[in-house]
Amino acid sequence: MTGKLCSIFLLFASAFVCAHAQQREYAIAVHGGAGVMSGLENDATRAAAYYSALDTALTIGNEILAAGGEGEKAVLAVISYFEDNPLFNAGKGATVTAEGTFELDAAIMLGKDLSAGAVTGVKTVRHPIRAAYAVITGSPHVMLSGAGAERFAAEQGLEVVDNMFFATPRTMRWVEQFKKESGKNGTVGCVVLDKHGNLVAGTSTGGMLRKNWGRIGDAPVIGAGTYADNSSCAVSCTGHGEYFIRHAVAYNLCARYRHLKETVEEAARFIIHQELSPDAGNGGLIAVDRNGNIAMPFNSGGMFRGFVYREKGSSTIVKEAGIGQEMKKL
Repeated sequence: MTGKLCSIFLLFASAFVCAHAQQREYAIAVHGGAGVMSGLENDATRAAAYYSALDTALTIGNEILAAGGEGEKAVLAVISYFEDNPLFNAGKGATVTAEGTFELDAAIMLGKDLSAGAVTGVKTVRHPIRAAYAVITGSPHVMLSGAGAERFAAEQGLEVVDNMFFATPRTMRWVEQFKKESGKNGTVGCVVLDKHGNLVAGTSTGGMLRKNWGRIGDAPVIGAGTYADNSSCAVSCTGHGEYFIRHAVAYNLCARYRHLKETVEEAARFIIHQELSPDAGNGGLIAVDRNGNIAMPFNSGGMFRGFVYREKGSSTIVKEAGIGQEMKKL
């Protein structure tokens, strides 16, 4: 190759790399469920508790990412925290089934190689998100369910507890008053772009209140409630799972980003407001793209959500959280 052609080639290659370069050093977004939030408007104490929980989750994730930790470590740590916080419908504090027991689902996906793990209907695993990750690292499968998933988790050395460990006084009030309660618990999720340019998505939930017949929602379904691909985005969803499954929401967003060249915000808003809303699919999602851009749309009364990111070359982090329509700096 001549010197002139070599220079042209290098210039073109440089432009291509810059066009796809990671714009933010890292980014993380979390959600704690979507639904009716009007009851929190007049309850400053409860609202403050949710903001505090979101702040703690973001701080946990930020510390890992800022130190150069891998995205999956941040997702596991953040969702494990949510699973131990009774404010949310994941782990301790999960909603009850029609039989008055607790059945938990979780999934995690790594964008760098599309590896994914999920568990459904587990009743004795303290941290379902860690069981989902163990499916990636300790099995040749993607999704395990019920007693088999529990046996696998125990073999992997994960903490096993009695099913009533997940109960709280609040979640045991499964009468009509609880069903109509404003600001009720919600599914939790976390999406991350780490310093290495890898995207990771994770979701954990106790599922629908009074679910029957071993019902499974979108959270553990790869492509519906959880998806990550380094060439596009990482997505975690929350809401009426049946509709998110039918519309393959998480993969749908990544496909629109890749093939229609929409921004992550454009793709997310179209799916939530144009595809799901007319079909009565209430809920929302969080997404981060390969450049660190974040989207968090919802079509319900509100969504517990927040994000942290740091621009390249800056020592300042940007951290915000919201419950209703407004976001506030933390």
